[in-house]
Amino acid sequence: MPTPAFPIDYQRLFRALPDNFLLIAPDADATIVDNTDSHVEVSLKSREAAVGKPFFEAYPATDEASARIIRESHEHVRRYREPHTMPLIRYDLPDPAADGGLQELYWEATHYPVLSETGELAFILQRTQDVTERHLSELRSREMQRALDEQNERTRFILESLPVMIWTALPDGNRDFFNSRWLQFTGRPQEEQTGRQWLSNLHPDDQERVWRTWQECVASAQPYQVEYRLRRHDGQYRWVLVRAQPRLAADGSLLMWVGCGTDIHDQKQMVQELLEQNEQQAQLSDQAYQAFQQVQQQRETFYNLFMHTPALICVLRGPEHHYEFVNTQYQSMFAGRQLLGLPVAEAIPEVVNQGFITLLDNVYNTGEMFVGNEIPVAIANEQTGQLETSYFNFTYQQLRENGEKAGITVFAYDVTELTLARRALENLSPDAQ
Repeated sequence: MPTPAFPIDYQRLFRALPDNFLLIAPDADATIVDNTDSHVEVSLKSREAAVGKPFFEAYPATDEASARIIRESHEHVRRYREPHTMPLIRYDLPDPAADGGLQELYWEATHYPVLSETGELAFILQRTQDVTERHLSELRSREMQRALDEQNERTRFILESLPVMIWTALPDGNRDFFNSRWLQFTGRPQEEQTGRQWLSNLHPDDQERVWRTWQECVASAQPYQVEYRLRRHDGQYRWVLVRAQPRLAADGSLLMWVGCGTDIHDQKQMVQELLEQNEQQAQLSDQAYQAFQQVQQQRETFYNLFMHTPALICVLRGPEHHYEFVNTQYQSMFAGRQLLGLPVAEAIPEVVNQGFITLLDNVYNTGEMFVGNEIPVAIANEQTGQLETSYFNFTYQQLRENGEKAGITVFAYDVTELTLARRALENLSPDAQ
C-alpha cells in the first residue's frame, strides 16, 4: 500500500464523517470518547459537554425502559463482539421552530464492535439514524388500514343484513358474489352459483330468455331488469323481479355489476287470480301492472351496492332513530327535506301519529323483526303540504354491533300502483257488485 504524501488526521477524518457516529469506551459506564460533527449537530449538545462523560450523564434516557434497551445493546456487543441493532426508541429533542418545546423524534441505533489487533474490544461505535418520518408514516398507514378494514366490515355487515337478495358480477357478466339472503333462498352454497351456475336455479322455461337479456345488457352496459321464476330451497319456483346497474369508471369503462332480486310471487299471483276472475278487465290490470313496473324502473336509475339498490333503504341509529344512512330512492320520497342526522320524528313529523315511531321503538327494544305488506303511509306533499297516501311492503330489522343493539335497518318496496290496481279490479269484479 503506498504511503500517503501527507499525514492523515484520523480524528478529524472521523469527525467529518457525514453520519451520526458516537464512539464509546467498552467500560461499564460506556464513557463517551468522541463523536462526529453530524452527531453534535443532531444531538444539540456540544462535544465538550459529552466527551469524557458516562453515556447516560451525557445523554439522559427519556425513561427506564429506553435506558434498559440501550444497556442491553451495549452488553450484547461487549459479550458477543458483533453488531447489534436496538429496537426503535423515542428520544425527543428541542424543536427549533417551537420556543421551549420538544420535537417528537424516533431513532434507530446500531452498535458496532471496534476490536484491537489482539481481538479485544477497544471501542463501541454507535450509528444513529433519525427514522421519525418513516415510523410516523408506518403508523399512519396502519391506522388507515385499520379504518379501511373497519369500514369494509361495516359495509359487509349492512350488505348481509339487508332483507333483499343482492349479487355482483364481473364486467364480463360472470357472477362473483351472492349475499346470504340469496344463498338462503336458493339453499345452495356460493361456490355452486358463481360464473354461469346461477342459471340452473331458474325455471327451465325462463333460462334462455333471461340469459339472452343478460348478455345484451352486458354487451351494451345498459341497466338490466327481468322477471323470472327462481327455485327456492324447498323446490318451489317463485317469481322474482331482478334489476342490475353497471358501475362505470371515470373514463366510462365497466368496473362491475350490482344487482338485487325481490320476491314478487305473491303480488304477481294476486294479479293473476284477479285477472282470471274478471277476464273483461284483463287489459286494465295488465296496463296497471306494466305502469307499476315502468314507474319503478324510472325511479331507480342507478344501483351501486346498497346506496343504489332498487329499493328504499335507510339505517336508523340509536333509540331516537336518527337517520345515519339514506339511499337515493329513499331520499327521493322526501325531496327537499333534510334527513341525515335528524330523528325520524323531526324529519318526517307526519308519521308520528301513524304509529311508525311505536313500531320502530318495539323493533329497537325487542329485536323482533317487523314485516308489513301493503301498509299505507301518509306523506306531506312538499308543494301543497297535503297528505298523500302510498302503500309499501317494508321490513324493520334491528341492527346490532358488537352484540349490542345499535339501530334499525329499513327496507321498503313501493307497491302503491299494484295495490291500487288490485283494489280497482276487486271493485270491478262480479263479486264486488
